[in-house]
Amino acid sequence: MRSSFHHVAPSALARQLARALPAGASPDAPRQDVAERLGGWLHVAETIQLHAAQSAIEAAGTAAARRPPRTGPAALHAALSAELDRVRAVLARSITTAPAHKPDPNDLDTEFALYHQRLGDQQRRMEMSIDALREHVRQQLAQSTPAMAQLAATDAVMDGFFGGREQRLLSTLPAFLKARFAALRREAAQAREPDAPDTPDDLRWLQTFAAEFEQTLLAELDLRLQPVTGLIEALAHEH
Repeated sequence: MRSSFHHVAPSALARQLARALPAGASPDAPRQDVAERLGGWLHVAETIQLHAAQSAIEAAGTAAARRPPRTGPAALHAALSAELDRVRAVLARSITTAPAHKPDPNDLDTEFALYHQRLGDQQRRMEMSIDALREHVRQQLAQSTPAMAQLAATDAVMDGFFGGREQRLLSTLPAFLKARFAALRREAAQAREPDAPDTPDDLRWLQTFAAEFEQTLLAELDLRLQPVTGLIEALAHEH
């Protein structure tokens, strides 16, 4: 389990967050911070809570062994993969469908407030949809083979370890995006001639921010989906 969390760290989301770092800061800082903090949490969990949960995980496998699987691993993998694709597509479409809005160059502070609200809305939508999907997948695995039932129980334990902490990390995204918004705005102002007339190019930086904002949300979507994707992929190796 440890290696899987460290594999998540150097993700597209970490690379997007690196854009918001002040000049001179290490581009690996977000990645290192996430990796170190998750690694520390897992160490504590392993030494205290995971041992206590071991009996429940073993019991899940024993219970599954006493009954035949409702659906074979191959068929279940196909069904859950289709459901994963559906949820991913719905959420990605919501992220990439920007609201119709014409920015006001004289009120750019309000402009970021709109992005902040949109970020919160999208994060809540992802959380609700993916949590429901993950719980559904766990329920299906619990009725599959003993190995899959134990995996589902283990995932529930790990979700308890990391769920709240992950949310707190993701709640820092507004600060990163606000820093990026301010940096792009400042760079555009510095590049403009003092007495130059207003042109459409003056807000080109805002288009850049909009694209990066969308990519950041898509990277967060990918990050949030990794645990449930791993559960479903495990079925492909079950015989």
